[in-house]
Amino acid sequence: RKYCVTRSHKVYFCFLAPTHTRMANEGRLYSRAVFMGYQRAMRRQRVNTSLLKIEGCNSKDATEFYLGKRVAYVYKPSSGSKPRVMWGKVVRSHGNTGTVRAQFAHNLPPKAFGQRVRVMLYPSRV
Repeated sequence: RKYCVTRSHKVYFCFLAPTHTRMANEGRLYSRAVFMGYQRAMRRQRVNTSLLKIEGCNSKDATEFYLGKRVAYVYKPSSGSKPRVMWGKVVRSHGNTGTVRAQFAHNLPPKAFGQRVRVMLYPSRV
């Protein structure tokens, strides 16, 4: 679960503790993340670079594991057909709090602000 806090033009997402503990072998092969917005300066934003907050990743050192991983934004089109996916990859860390930058083949739409994305656990760099 998450809640949203807005201050001026910035949006902050805080993750709440889960209400139950998850089993280690649940079968989810991706990490959950939230699309926070585009990389931006005070007056200009770069829509080709998306900022993602990965759940459980709270430091710059923790982002090292996710560099190069594939990212999927799954959405259902308005026509009601089957779900579609927009693919990208994590390119580098952003700041000191575990946020990462990702670039997608097609830029994510602004409608996706605050929505979930999936950070796949491949390709492996081990």
